[in-house]
Amino acid sequence: MERMVNRETVKNRIITVSREFGSGGRTIGKETAQKLGVPCYDQELIEAIAKESGFAREYIAERGEYASSKGWPASALSDRDFYGHSNQDYLWTVQRRVILDLAAQGPCVIVGRCADYILRDYADCLTVFIHSAPDKRAERIVKQYGEGSDAPEKRLKDKDKRRAAYYQFYTDRKWGEARNYHISLDSGMLGIESCVRVLEGLF
Repeated sequence: MERMVNRETVKNRIITVSREFGSGGRTIGKETAQKLGVPCYDQELIEAIAKESGFAREYIAERGEYASSKGWPASALSDRDFYGHSNQDYLWTVQRRVILDLAAQGPCVIVGRCADYILRDYADCLTVFIHSAPDKRAERIVKQYGEGSDAPEKRLKDKDKRRAAYYQFYTDRKWGEARNYHISLDSGMLGIESCVRVLEGLF
């Protein structure tokens, strides 16, 4: 059952940061939180979900935001029990509960994991999407993660495709579509620092 939140009683200030792979969204989220003096839940969110669900952190990092590499809906239909339930469905339920609980504790920044959708009924939640041109993102992931066996362009396409599939399956929304967010920022054009200043000014 969906948890409904009274828009008139919620007073916490929350920023959710959704992002294309390689756009620097995680960095923008962390630096914004530091500027504002509020918690940023990214790896910390994975730790909290691992503690509550019993799943390994590596599993949560991969399956709590991405569709399986074998594609969707194939992955959505596999590994289900007689009642149609899967580990990923259970992970979604736990992840959703943890995000709602963290948001209720006070102002914060939450990176990824469909937090924009999960907190859609919060009156004081700013939802942000960070994107950038493919060449800028390719340059960034090579600098940050090094060269991989696949070309950076292929890595970008694969990550974004799997993230979009996961998001659409659990939210019935199109990932990255402007109307699903309050603000969309091009980090490649604006730069990381400018994006942080924009979000800081909107808090």
